[in-house]
Amino acid sequence: MDFGFIFSSAAGELFSPTTAAYALATLGLAVHFGYSGLLNFGQAGFMAVGAYGFAISTLTFGVPFFVGLLIAVISSAIFALLLGIPTLRLRADYLAIVTIAAAEIVRYIVTTNQLTAITGSANGLAAFEGDFYAMNPFPPGTYIMGMNNRDFFIRVVAWVAVALCCTLVWLLMRSPWGRVLKGIREDENAVRSLGKNVYAYKMQALIIGGVLGALAGMIFTLPRGAVQPANYGTELTFFLYTCLLLGGLGTVLGPVIGAMIFWVVLSLTQGILYGLIESGTITWLNTVQAGQLRYILVGVALMLLMIFRPQGVLGNKKELAFA
Repeated sequence: MDFGFIFSSAAGELFSPTTAAYALATLGLAVHFGYSGLLNFGQAGFMAVGAYGFAISTLTFGVPFFVGLLIAVISSAIFALLLGIPTLRLRADYLAIVTIAAAEIVRYIVTTNQLTAITGSANGLAAFEGDFYAMNPFPPGTYIMGMNNRDFFIRVVAWVAVALCCTLVWLLMRSPWGRVLKGIREDENAVRSLGKNVYAYKMQALIIGGVLGALAGMIFTLPRGAVQPANYGTELTFFLYTCLLLGGLGTVLGPVIGAMIFWVVLSLTQGILYGLIESGTITWLNTVQAGQLRYILVGVALMLLMIFRPQGVLGNKKELAFA
């Protein structure tokens, strides 16, 4: 078993574009649930709206990259408004029901055969990343860990976006606006009694977290050069919640650390299991079953974390007690 290859592959997941996309989407969930108490089970829907908004505007209307980015952001804000207007005045569980249903509705809409010319149906859309890579300032060659200039460029862009968004969220949560959000999370009736418009604050938080999800959807899509509805199922949202719980709920860097841990553990368990199967040490599993077993192992690790450190890696236990 080649442990060098296994550990190098796991190390590569630390700063992969997929990990960055998960970190951004989880940061959006931190704004929703960790700071505002909004139980959003449809973050995969926001990612799909961002990815499809960018892909459709680029392929169908031929807009430049930054216009497509703006369309994706506006689309996610409109999606948040449609979800928030009928639910944010109600209890948190209504938002949970609506968001998980809305995410599935988005996924089923883009798979309908009547919209094949626009959304690509179940096959999705491809070849919309040309304008993005045309901005690549890095010359052809081999970069860190054997990456070519395209891989290096998308990683730099993805993690710069993560750093900028983390800084923005950190500044927002240290502001009076962020302190009101934390108050709403603890007791929205008390905040309402102080004259604050709780509904408006919740809507703003839902939009900001949704925009982060849309940006994550774009970053998740660009290195693949394709967007497919199967990638935005309900399980994606629960993977993001796993990252959030691993890192810590009411933190800024927690979602980033949680996403890194999630993908490193998945890569390590897959590499070790595949190596044991190929060497003949394990004969009662095949590679397909091993791919599913790694998610079980991550679930067990999460259960142990919740038992021995329920606040997550970077979470504050006192803040969790109040929540």
